[in-house]
Amino acid sequence: MTSDLTPGGAQTLPPGCACAQGQAATSQVSRRTLLAGAGALGALGAVVGVAGPSDAATQLAFAGAAYTGDTIVVLSLRGGFDGLSAVAPIGDPAYFAARPSIAVPASRAIKLDTLFGLHPALAPLKPIWDTGGLAAVHAVGQVNPTRSHFEAMATMENAAPGSTIRTGWLDRMIGLSGPVSTFASAAVGAATTPPSMIGPSPELAVQSVDGFTLAGADTAAEQTRWATALGALYAGAPATLAAPATAALGAVSTMAGLKAAGYTPANGAVYPKGSLGDALRDLARLIKAGIGLRAATVDVGNWDMHSGLGASDSGWMFRQLTELGQALAAFHRDLGPKMADVTLVTLSEFGRRVAENGSGGLDHGHGNVSLVMGGGVRGGKVYGRWPGLAAASLDSGDLAGTTDYRTVLAEALEQRAKIASTTVFPGLGTDRLGLFAARA
Repeated sequence: MTSDLTPGGAQTLPPGCACAQGQAATSQVSRRTLLAGAGALGALGAVVGVAGPSDAATQLAFAGAAYTGDTIVVLSLRGGFDGLSAVAPIGDPAYFAARPSIAVPASRAIKLDTLFGLHPALAPLKPIWDTGGLAAVHAVGQVNPTRSHFEAMATMENAAPGSTIRTGWLDRMIGLSGPVSTFASAAVGAATTPPSMIGPSPELAVQSVDGFTLAGADTAAEQTRWATALGALYAGAPATLAAPATAALGAVSTMAGLKAAGYTPANGAVYPKGSLGDALRDLARLIKAGIGLRAATVDVGNWDMHSGLGASDSGWMFRQLTELGQALAAFHRDLGPKMADVTLVTLSEFGRRVAENGSGGLDHGHGNVSLVMGGGVRGGKVYGRWPGLAAASLDSGDLAGTTDYRTVLAEALEQRAKIASTTVFPGLGTDRLGLFAARA
């Protein structure tokens, strides 16, 4: 057994990325991060996280009773998501001129308004849109755009450009949200949290509820024996050692109870097979368990489509968006009335170029789209200032980012989490989109 309490950890390539520069997404672990999953036998104080081979991972920050805001969910679409495919500007003639072979035809797009249409693979989301639970913000971007995966991801998750702050924005959010119960500080080797969670607030990384166990203990009886022995071992230890051990054992016990209870999605929800569906299913399970979840991130990669993006009814993008649409629709249906207490925002480090390349794909770009779903969303609308795709309106060949992505997050924190955003997003202006209704 080894333990590494040094901040900073492994770096992982966005799935599907074949880029030469800045390919890795920073995956760092703070001294106060509790990792969870299936590799923890003596790592109490820093348990267990299963990152595994999947494209999706879920990180969860559990909170104390004082918090009364929404659970903020960030769905990170790693690799550079093409917002111009997902929410296509079918009313902009320059869109079709720039993408003669891969544009979403106006005849196939699901019309949202006179300018935009939803990719047909996202059809499961249209009923949520129609009932006001889903919105889009187009032409979102970063203030200092870069086409490097590594730099763009790091800057996006730090969310404090121009400052000396090195913590992640979700860590800062958790730090402002009141007393945090359950978990203390620790970090252990294999599992990682996203850069947005780097910092002094405690976090937990979990690949699956059912896989959250003490490594090496293969049966329930062995789990009990190990937990009893480890609890006794740390019973008289100083608080700096005993607190993380107690938190880790408590986490294992809570997850064991959820596993024993089993889980069937509600309201006829059917999640698609795959890592994204599995992650959102477990996230819904944890939200409904009432264990005080304030913030969650779910990562899904394979969006780096430099070639072979495909048509609107087949191919790489169609498959990816089909899974995304089905998973989000299932999550919404599964939560049912509890969706009133959840705000989900999709983010990606950058968008793709406006013009397709010679390989039927898209290179790294700038402006993008964010989907926003939840009970407090004033949905059924595309927000943001559309700059147009005419050559004179582009940012070095890219869709210009006219809305700082932090504006969306800041409004979510202010209106739905009831947290002042100035510390979380230093230097951000006060303009807001009116995207969220205030939480009572």
